[in-house]
Amino acid sequence: MVDGHNLIPKIPGLSLRAIDDEMQLIELLQEFCRVVRKPVELYFDNAPPGQAQVRKYGWVIARFIRRGANADQAIRNHLRKLGRAASNWTVVSSDLAVQNAARRSGAVVMTAEEFSRQVQAALRSISQAQDERADTILTPDEVEAWLKFFEGDPKGGLP
Repeated sequence: MVDGHNLIPKIPGLSLRAIDDEMQLIELLQEFCRVVRKPVELYFDNAPPGQAQVRKYGWVIARFIRRGANADQAIRNHLRKLGRAASNWTVVSSDLAVQNAARRSGAVVMTAEEFSRQVQAALRSISQAQDERADTILTPDEVEAWLKFFEGDPKGGLP
């Protein structure tokens, strides 16, 4: 469970002032979730009237909380509903009241800063792996062998 508006300012390149800050975070976390193969449940404050809802974006579930309530309350309520199962969850928030509620419920607590570092490290590892693959240069003989292989030349073979 992640307090989205706590996390946005902790991610380099994202800003709460951006009109699409929530979607930028969702897109970033979609990639993070794909890599770590774990879901994330985001909570956002101040959904416009009639817009409070839950949306699923792959491994990311975004909960837009109606005005008059807030993400902190929604997270605490969800923890209460989970009961003992809350111990299977990690709560990401820099809000002390949310952290205390999470600890009391048995959930793991992580600050927005700590989670931001995890997200950045996972995304860096993807970038590095892509860079390493992009740096692979074939010799002219290897290119020729691959061309023969894909042309179906029975004499062609791979080096």
